[in-house]
Amino acid sequence: MFIIRISFAHTTPKPQKGAKRVEEQNRRSGRGRRVKLAAVYLLAALAAALGWLNACLPDRVYLEPEQALVLPRFGWVEPLRLHGSQNVVSTRAVGSYQTTLALGGWLPVKTIRTVVTTRPSVTVCGTPFGVKMFSEGALIVGFSDVDRADGSTANPAKAAGLHLGDRVVCIGETATENNDAVKAALDAAQGAEVEVIYIRGGEQLQTTLTPAWDATAGQWRAGMWVRDSSAGVGTLTFADEEKGVFAGLGHPISDSDTGESIALRSGEIVPCQITGCSKGTAGSPGELKGRFLSAHAIGTIRINGENGVYGSTRAQFTGQKMEVAFAQEVEAGDAEIWTTTSGETPRAYRVKIEKISDADPRRNMVLRVVDRELLAQTGGIVQGMSGSPIVQNGRLVGAVTHVLVNDPTRGYGIFAQTMLEQAERVTE
Repeated sequence: MFIIRISFAHTTPKPQKGAKRVEEQNRRSGRGRRVKLAAVYLLAALAAALGWLNACLPDRVYLEPEQALVLPRFGWVEPLRLHGSQNVVSTRAVGSYQTTLALGGWLPVKTIRTVVTTRPSVTVCGTPFGVKMFSEGALIVGFSDVDRADGSTANPAKAAGLHLGDRVVCIGETATENNDAVKAALDAAQGAEVEVIYIRGGEQLQTTLTPAWDATAGQWRAGMWVRDSSAGVGTLTFADEEKGVFAGLGHPISDSDTGESIALRSGEIVPCQITGCSKGTAGSPGELKGRFLSAHAIGTIRINGENGVYGSTRAQFTGQKMEVAFAQEVEAGDAEIWTTTSGETPRAYRVKIEKISDADPRRNMVLRVVDRELLAQTGGIVQGMSGSPIVQNGRLVGAVTHVLVNDPTRGYGIFAQTMLEQAERVTE
């Protein structure tokens, strides 16, 4: 018997050369796509980073003659190096120039305005002052229905589409600069439909309103409560005796009911004395309480702006003459605020500047009160301290503007440079 054993060996056919080339091309194509995709992501990330840096960098920088342009908060950013030149604005005379900022001096990021000027000095105050201000138009601060003779109620103002915070500047032919003018305009209408011109969000609008007869009060009414003036206590930041201007608060004077910034018709500041303080706690900001010492005005308010109250002086202000720090010179670290918690004389209290930002024109610094005596008296920053000067390295660097409601030991500050720019508008 013959036994035949047959074994089968598995063999793989050799790939053709063309198939090898296709496979290699596919691999290369896949690598290429991945490289391109990575490059796209990298460029997108770089563009986003440059956009963020552009937003963070200041639009304007001030320097003294011969002072080099250095931005300590942006260590890798410096003026663009052209043909091997160094800081191109460091030796220029007084004037205004365009400067291109660049990463490492080579990659352009932003073109800014560089102003070379003599360093300003002002009288740093920290004293309290009283504010009396009249608004342009009658500000609507509330509504109340009118009781008619037939027992029904009506609210003409709401029916006309008026809102809380609207500023009524004219009713019929009468300019409503005060409460008496509003009443006179309603009386003149005698219940007839009348045109109302008002301001909302900076835009002038108009509507029609039909006054209702209030049987109880015996007069024509519109169903709205209006306010034409405001009064309060703040802190004076500085005065420039040479230019005859003052600056305070670091934020606008706003209506207490609506939160709307008051459109200035006229206003003045008067001497004030701090008589007490309610201590701030988390969720409940404290407040300085004061009283006006005289009706004699020491200054006329010219601007009620988003970053402070500014005006012309009518008396000499007490304080210490001090240089103003340019915004790029402000550092995180130790500083002090000058404020008055009792009487009329300010004191210096220790704070820490925790964060600095050039992006927000109104909130440039985050401050934390570390002075134990001030913490014991007020709990930190309270209402009425707005405008308190912030001093660092012997220079005025800014002013306190707001308290953090949930942490009264901390608050915001604005650059003194910004306030000085606004104060100079008064002279213009």
